[in-house]
Amino acid sequence: MRTLKHWLHRRQLPERYARLAELLATQKLDREELLDKQRRDLLDIVRFAAENTRFYRQRYGSLADSFAGDITRLPILHKADVVTHLPAMLARGADPQGTKIGHTGGSTGKPLAFYYDESKHELMRAGMMRSYMFSGWRPGQNILNFWGARQDTVADGVFGGDAFGDFVAAEKTLPAHSITEDRLQSWAAFIQRYRPVLLQGYASILAALARYVSDQRLTMPASLRGVYSTAEVLDAAQRQVIADAFGCPVFNQYGSREIPNIACECRHGNMHVFTDMVWLESVDDQLLVTSLTNRLMPMIRYAIGDSGLLKEGSCPCGSPFPLMQMDMCRQNDLILGPEGRRIHPSFFNGLLYGLTQIEQYQFVQDVPGKIALNMVATAPLDNAIAINLHNRLRHDTGLELELAYVDTIARSVSGKHRFVISRI
Repeated sequence: MRTLKHWLHRRQLPERYARLAELLATQKLDREELLDKQRRDLLDIVRFAAENTRFYRQRYGSLADSFAGDITRLPILHKADVVTHLPAMLARGADPQGTKIGHTGGSTGKPLAFYYDESKHELMRAGMMRSYMFSGWRPGQNILNFWGARQDTVADGVFGGDAFGDFVAAEKTLPAHSITEDRLQSWAAFIQRYRPVLLQGYASILAALARYVSDQRLTMPASLRGVYSTAEVLDAAQRQVIADAFGCPVFNQYGSREIPNIACECRHGNMHVFTDMVWLESVDDQLLVTSLTNRLMPMIRYAIGDSGLLKEGSCPCGSPFPLMQMDMCRQNDLILGPEGRRIHPSFFNGLLYGLTQIEQYQFVQDVPGKIALNMVATAPLDNAIAINLHNRLRHDTGLELELAYVDTIARSVSGKHRFVISRI
């Protein structure tokens, strides 16, 4: 059955599997060959951006002509630059009206839009498949996702699909934007029936499910080889409870919607940077990332808003990819709803898509039944939009919303903006 599903999946998605084959071939290079390729890719993307986008042509000027690989000579790309110059960042020949627009999760407190196409999507999924293979997973083996972002679980989302598509892909996604006791029970039962090889999801969701599994002393299937944590900080306590509950290693992933597949953890617990896809820098402990593959909307020296360090040395796993260390980032809280329901932070971010006058925001819950939205905005929300936010929140969560306009939003002790905070 696995062989049949894999054959059908390859027939359906030839580009994805072609890109996967390229990525698997690249990781067979030795360290020096890999870094040489990375340097060539960097030269190519900088020159391409300068020649094919209005934004980089104006930004770099003659600097691009003399660029010889010293990336520190190039200016840093900030989120505000992307917000302000989005159409000018689109490559020549692409139609702004006909090109898809995605939105970041806003985990650093400032969401933004970006262009993407099917080629980027297929490369992203191929990169995810390569990461899964660090655990011993192979294409055609079942994956079960617990996902908190609504936009990813609809029909045309990252993990959307019909029953036959899920069968062929050997992948099932359970929407997990809120957590209840009943849902934890049904999720655990589904794992027992579905017998996945991998689980994947947000750290907070996986940890909540793991605690339920342990508290109820449920037996998880022996098919499990790994749990992949993504989108949020995975702390040591969460890692331990997840590993104990599911009886398999936990793998931390690092990437973003605008630049996916930055790094992933191997079986030895080391984070490897995918240098065939990105150029990663750490400047004053802040990460700057350059996509080496995105020619639709180049992202060069992008201040992604996370912190971390690059590490010297190699790993016993034998991977040629260099190492990194993640610091605290994307730390957000589950919000308490009526009757003890817990609501994932991605729900709140989704309320603000398209509201471009909001420069920064933060949801804060201090008391049960209410949540405040603090905003740094260039202009107040229209009354109709404000009323709609109140109504949607009340209808979907049972919470009352309080709006507040502020001059600044304080950073956390880790230097990050957290977009959802619970003080209960």
